[in-house]
Amino acid sequence: MLRLIKRNYFLLISVFLILYFGFNLVSGERGLFSYIEKKELLSNLKKKEISLTNKISDMDYKNSLLSTNLDLDYIETLIRERFLFGKEGETIYIIKKDEK
Repeated sequence: MLRLIKRNYFLLISVFLILYFGFNLVSGERGLFSYIEKKELLSNLKKKEISLTNKISDMDYKNSLLSTNLDLDYIETLIRERFLFGKEGETIYIIKKDEK
């Protein structure tokens, strides 16, 4: 048995090294699975960044309507939505969304 191991020493070391590097290539902190997870996380973060950027630009636009040039139509819309005010002779209907 010892003679067989000595004869195939190079083959045994090669197989061990191939298995070791193959395992570390696939798993581990820098492996293939970790790379795929990090790539998915990056994609989700980019989508979230785009969503937040759109929300910020929308809020900036609404803020500009209230601060720079006072838009009376926008203020009327805000008063109607927030305080449920209407003009004289109007009937206001409140439609509740189904919450599931």
